[in-house]
Amino acid sequence: MQDTYKHKGQRRQLITALRAKGISNDAVLNAIGKLPRHFFLEKAFEEWAYQDKPFPINCDQTISQPYTVAFQSSLLNFKARARVLEVGTGSGYQASVLALMGARVFTIERHRPLFQSAQRMFKFLGLSIRSYHRDGYKGLPEMAPFAGILVTAGAKEVPMPLKEQLAIGGKLVIPVGEEEQRMLCITRISKDQWTTEDHGPFRFVPFLPGTV
Repeated sequence: MQDTYKHKGQRRQLITALRAKGISNDAVLNAIGKLPRHFFLEKAFEEWAYQDKPFPINCDQTISQPYTVAFQSSLLNFKARARVLEVGTGSGYQASVLALMGARVFTIERHRPLFQSAQRMFKFLGLSIRSYHRDGYKGLPEMAPFAGILVTAGAKEVPMPLKEQLAIGGKLVIPVGEEEQRMLCITRISKDQWTTEDHGPFRFVPFLPGTV
């Protein structure tokens, strides 16, 4: 796999487009500007890798459009070296963005083929991301608490284990709904209190329990 001058130029154009759509977090934009998104797509989609669109990947899943990745990452608003859990590894692109932003990333994937391919990609990129083939609804209690938890699939409801695995002051970014989701940012303010902000409509593949 090669990252050419053409690819780098396309990423610069993507960053300009994301800024125009309201993304202003420099850490997010710098990470997306560095990361070769075409590495995470099938060869057939490489020509369009830097368009602001989602694309299909293995196991009937998708790689989110860059705006969605940038928007969710910005909502987490974490400090460098913070522990961040991603639920729904997919291609590994979102986890890689978080790692390049300076997070200590833990990621869960329910589909074994995606878990395995993402592991290979993290190794190829030299990223220290800890990945698990697990049920995302249960989170990763042995590694909690987390400063941030980011869910990349649409949940019918907010799983309580994820809320409980937040550190005080930590944020859970999760799309909730069935046909269309609302992007919620849930902040833990005490042992048994959370606040919720609604950041508008998005569309994701379903967040399902169990492993396959």
